[in-house]
Amino acid sequence: MTQTTLDDSALPYGHITVIGAGAWGTALAAVARRAGREVTIWGRDAEVVDEINGSSRNERYLPDTPLPEGMKATTDMAEALSGAEAVLIVTPSVTLRDIAADMRPHLPQGIPVALCAKGIETGTGLLLAEVAGEELPGHPIGALSGPTFARETVLGHPTAATIAFDFSYRDRLEPEKSPAARLSVSMGSASFRPYISDDLVGVEIGGAVKNVIAIACGIMTGAGFAENTRAALITRGMDEMKTLAETLGGRRETVTGLSGAGDLTLTCSSTTSRNMSLGTQLGQGIPRPECFGGEDVVVEGEVNAISVHDLARKLRVRLPICEAVHDVLHKGADITQTFQDLWSQPLEAEPKAMSLKFNHPTGGKT
Repeated sequence: MTQTTLDDSALPYGHITVIGAGAWGTALAAVARRAGREVTIWGRDAEVVDEINGSSRNERYLPDTPLPEGMKATTDMAEALSGAEAVLIVTPSVTLRDIAADMRPHLPQGIPVALCAKGIETGTGLLLAEVAGEELPGHPIGALSGPTFARETVLGHPTAATIAFDFSYRDRLEPEKSPAARLSVSMGSASFRPYISDDLVGVEIGGAVKNVIAIACGIMTGAGFAENTRAALITRGMDEMKTLAETLGGRRETVTGLSGAGDLTLTCSSTTSRNMSLGTQLGQGIPRPECFGGEDVVVEGEVNAISVHDLARKLRVRLPICEAVHDVLHKGADITQTFQDLWSQPLEAEPKAMSLKFNHPTGGKT
């Protein structure tokens, strides 16, 4: 395969609008600003918006973390999108359809939109890019994903991510003009390194499934198990990501990259991740309503567990870890018994091509 070298002819977008002033939205706005872009950030909370404008801070979501000066924040959607050359949507996945519909009257045709939330729409089973495509026809839709904690990104710790858009025939002839390449150049800096992908499906599946696997890792950690267990869950969880991605037309190779293995490893390794943190608290026996001190904290993997489970059932693919998490979260299944059942499933060959399966010696499920 011929390798195309992108040179300085890949032009950055001059004005980037970020929809969502939470931790990750603010972090990406900071990344774009440090890369030299004009940046507008939209948020619902007037206090957060005023603080960003007045003191270059967002203490609610990123306490004690200074932001670069010059970002403009607003609660007005029309104002936020005025002059935008590219848009990042960084709101929870369950709000995407409504947010995209709100954007539609104010966004000129052809402006590329990258989704920075991760998930699958509950009920429809649509990937988020498909949801956005329905609400924002005429716009290239992509995704930005990878192993990225917001605070570390804002503080300038070296961070890498993947920017994925479907590549048209023209994009392949002139890749320097593709939305993926232009947005990568727009966001790249000394500390933020974006990679380019044409496998939007693979990137989206990695982002959705890894949240569910992180809850599984948290549950087992909270229950007192250690590194062997977590490593097994990460590895077999990645296989579930590959299976679902490939079934939907994505590439298994994508799942071994930043948006798959990278994001999975990070999310499953630290309670900085709300998914891992939720699982850890559940594994310690804390009832769900009392997790996070009783605060109403949005945990993407909790919603993703439903949508991933339902989509896998619809496609007739087996995702045992995701199913176990779904049953614990949404069916009240006993944690100990559920994970005992997971570990005592029929023994299989790791290379799928061997097509072997034997009953587990303990008499587990068949």
